[in-house]
Amino acid sequence: MKNIENIAAILAQFKCKADERSVRAYGSGHINDTYFLKGRDRAHTDYLLQRINHNVFRDVEKLSENTCFVINHLKNKVKNNGKGDAEKEVVTLVPTTGGKYFFKDQYGNFWRMCYFLVNTKSYDVVQTAKQAYEGGKAFGRFHAMLSDVSPHAIYDVIPNFHNVQIRLEQLASAVFFDNCGRAILVEEELIAIKKYAQFMQYFQQPKQLLSLPKRVIHNDAKFNNVLLSQNDESQCVIDLDTVMAGYVAFDFGDAIRTIINKAPEDEADINKIGLNIPLFAAYTEGYFHEAGAFLTSNEIDSLLMGVLLFPYMQAVRFLADHINGDKYYKTEFEGHNLQRARAQFNLFEKLYSNQQLLQDIITEKSGMLKLGVSN
Repeated sequence: MKNIENIAAILAQFKCKADERSVRAYGSGHINDTYFLKGRDRAHTDYLLQRINHNVFRDVEKLSENTCFVINHLKNKVKNNGKGDAEKEVVTLVPTTGGKYFFKDQYGNFWRMCYFLVNTKSYDVVQTAKQAYEGGKAFGRFHAMLSDVSPHAIYDVIPNFHNVQIRLEQLASAVFFDNCGRAILVEEELIAIKKYAQFMQYFQQPKQLLSLPKRVIHNDAKFNNVLLSQNDESQCVIDLDTVMAGYVAFDFGDAIRTIINKAPEDEADINKIGLNIPLFAAYTEGYFHEAGAFLTSNEIDSLLMGVLLFPYMQAVRFLADHINGDKYYKTEFEGHNLQRARAQFNLFEKLYSNQQLLQDIITEKSGMLKLGVSN
């Protein structure tokens, strides 16, 4: 992660009381650069400062409008509910001195700031069924609170973000141009991807396009985008950059991808990759507890395909980026994206082999909700 040479000038643009000397890298995100800053004294809160990757998010103005719209909607929902604390359960952005919620510096970098939510934590690897259950509740509640928002009210910041057909075309283009001479070294991976390509285009089929409602969803529902309290209770969904129209199965599948795997996303030893079924069951129950009231039967039926889609699509995306020379995702060493692709594809194959077990759990948990026996 790059240092911030002009930190004082950047902080001067925001209505904050941050100590520039305390700045340090924070988090494990693949796209944006995030930094933590302490308040100048105990009377002031701490902050998170982010450099927005404008190569990924081309229209930062629209991105900011989306984020502000969603934050305001969620805060109003919490306040109107009368049971929670909107300042703890929803991210709060820090405005600039000019009244906007982002700033462009003299080097062309875009910056934004939010208040740091104290006494919270996130997990890259889920450790307990309670954590998984609370994560399911968090994203279920997130979907429920946004279920009355028209998908047309949100700008499409990354068109076709979860369109696997487009991702496969991007992979084919990377192979065709092969600017780094890497395609010939991954022929085995390319053959494996191609084997399932037609099957994985479920959400592009006319039947699904006609029967599945588009909703405003998170679109990057990794488990580490949920903040839990010190008691591992769900508190806040973060990283709202990709909130836009999509299918609820997308968020469900992406969350499961990061919960069910017994190993990290980029595990080098594929023998360590396995399915933690109790965590899957716990997340699913938590999700239905909050989202079950508005989901259609067609949406429930689509959840399993979301579970299969996301490790497969991540393998496609990681492999394409590897062939292209690691232009999109941050990498820590040469071959990192290839390692990620292999790990995700191995996870996909294990999920594919256990479809019936996973579907039985989804059916059971959705049925528990209808019977009123969910926790």
